[in-house]
Amino acid sequence: MNQPRSLANQSWSAPEGEPVVRIEKVTKHFGEVYAVDDISIDIHRGEFFSLLGASGCGKTTLLRMLAGFETPSSGRIYIDGQDVTDVPPYKRPINMMFQSYALFPHMTVAQNIAYGLKNEPLNRQQRRERVVEMMALVQIEKLATRKPHQLSGGQRQRVALARALAKHPKILLLDEPLGALDKKLRERTQFELVNLQERLGITFIIVTHDQEEAMTMSSRIALMHDGRIEQVDSPRRMYEFPATRYAANFIGSVNMFEGHVVSHEQDMVTIASEETGSELIVHHSQPLTQGMPVTVAVRPEKLKLTEKGTNPANEITGTIQEIAYLGDVSIYHIDLPGGKRVQFTQSNIQALAELPLTWGQEITLTWSSHSCGVLSQ
Repeated sequence: MNQPRSLANQSWSAPEGEPVVRIEKVTKHFGEVYAVDDISIDIHRGEFFSLLGASGCGKTTLLRMLAGFETPSSGRIYIDGQDVTDVPPYKRPINMMFQSYALFPHMTVAQNIAYGLKNEPLNRQQRRERVVEMMALVQIEKLATRKPHQLSGGQRQRVALARALAKHPKILLLDEPLGALDKKLRERTQFELVNLQERLGITFIIVTHDQEEAMTMSSRIALMHDGRIEQVDSPRRMYEFPATRYAANFIGSVNMFEGHVVSHEQDMVTIASEETGSELIVHHSQPLTQGMPVTVAVRPEKLKLTEKGTNPANEITGTIQEIAYLGDVSIYHIDLPGGKRVQFTQSNIQALAELPLTWGQEITLTWSSHSCGVLSQ
């Protein structure tokens, strides 16, 4: 997973740090349907915070409540210590960039950016200077006189971003802002957004269903499912240490082996698993009771080729059924004797391996007790 951020701002890790956004026990239901169900989150100043989840998980509803376009059924929302739960959108120190960009087709780029400054206490010269400043910030100075239909998708995205930033909001909300861009432009824009946010120091809160997008840009991620929070964590910790089976499955690829706890001594858990045909040993500090049903989660890139019988634990043997060559890596699907299918990835370091793995080949894989996790929920 990509992770370009310096993570210099880690104010959320300091318990004394006052959050810029506090969401307390917020619920939103439409009739009997709960779009958001009892959510509490603290978001700190200068964070690039992602609300991640599949369609219908409640992330956009939560963003709209932050913006003031929806009112919570219960719970409170605070910005800089002020209760804004019932404050209208135009009185909140927030601006929002919509997925559709919502540019006025009859206005030029400069006019679109200036439109949001109409109600600001600025004279004509100050507004003009602010527009020039924003165009320079997102590098669209040469497009000032063009209209939206004369712009590419990436250029329209920059105009919408400049307009959203023109009011110097404390918080910028972004609703799937890169969804209309092609893959390469989207990847380049992700890095540009991160660099821009770090320069400005504004708190960015983004809604996305794209796990790689969230992993690339975020200081922290809130993973949502069925209106609830599954896990709030940094991208690296969410990938390496998922809190639930859902989080492990949603973020990246993962192999899961069902079993039950045999013993737990000195931070090492021994797990019996019929699916693997061997004992599994996992480094785990939280206490687990003997006989407890658990799942061992192992990422495909953590698996390593080994000789059969080398390790008494954390060893599986199976037959290669499918191979996908992706250039930098190859993905292998291996069937174990009991029918369990496992995914294994291997970096293609050499242009052509001397002894490449092939279909129908029996291989043995192993992994470290420190490179897997135990999930009990």
